[in-house]
Amino acid sequence: MSWVDVPKKFDEKVVQDGVTVLIDSKALLTLIGTEMDWFEGKLASQFVFNNPNIKGACGCGESFLV
Repeated sequence: MSWVDVPKKFDEKVVQDGVTVLIDSKALLTLIGTEMDWFEGKLASQFVFNNPNIKGACGCGESFLV
């Protein structure tokens, strides 16, 4: 995930509850159905993604297989 000031031509724009998220067109098919949430714990605050298409993932959670 990275910060973007200007969307690319084919980026998908999703707006919900006043928050805008841009999705790169190349990643769109692998992210269909994904839910994004915000988690606040004692040690960390972070976005949490739940992708029902995932068949496997690495131990760190950065990479996944669909």
